[in-house]
Amino acid sequence: MDRLEGAREVFSKDLYATKQSGAVIEEVGDNYSRCSMRLGSEHRNAFGGVMGGCIYTLADFAFAVASNFDKEKLTVSLVGQANFLSMSKGTVLYAEAKLIKEGRTSCLYEVMITDDLGKDIALVSFTGMHIDRTM
Repeated sequence: MDRLEGAREVFSKDLYATKQSGAVIEEVGDNYSRCSMRLGSEHRNAFGGVMGGCIYTLADFAFAVASNFDKEKLTVSLVGQANFLSMSKGTVLYAEAKLIKEGRTSCLYEVMITDDLGKDIALVSFTGMHIDRTM
C-alpha cells in the first residue's frame, strides 16, 4: 500500500470530513497534504455562497492529515484562524497544508484554500500541540 492509500485508509475514520463533507486526500508528503472537496448544494448558504464552515472543515482536515500521518505523536489543534479572502464561484475547493515551524511541543501550519478556477479563497493557520498517542 502506498502512502496516499495509507493516508486515505487512516483518515476514512474521520466521518464528518470524509463522508458528510466530502473531503478527499489528493496528495500526502512529509508535513504536507493536499485535499479537495467537490461542492454541492449542501455546501452552500442561503445566498449561494460556500459556507465558511465547509471551508474551515476542509482546512482542518488538511491540517490533520499533514500533521498526523506517519507521525509518532498525535497533533491536535490549539488555535485555528481563518482569513476568508474571496467568494468561490467554482465547483471544487482545494486545501494545501504546509508546515511553517516545528517545535518540540507545538507546530505551526498554513493551509491555503483555492478553487478550481484558481482563485484564492481563504488562508487558514493552525497552531498544533504534540501529545502522546496513548493518552
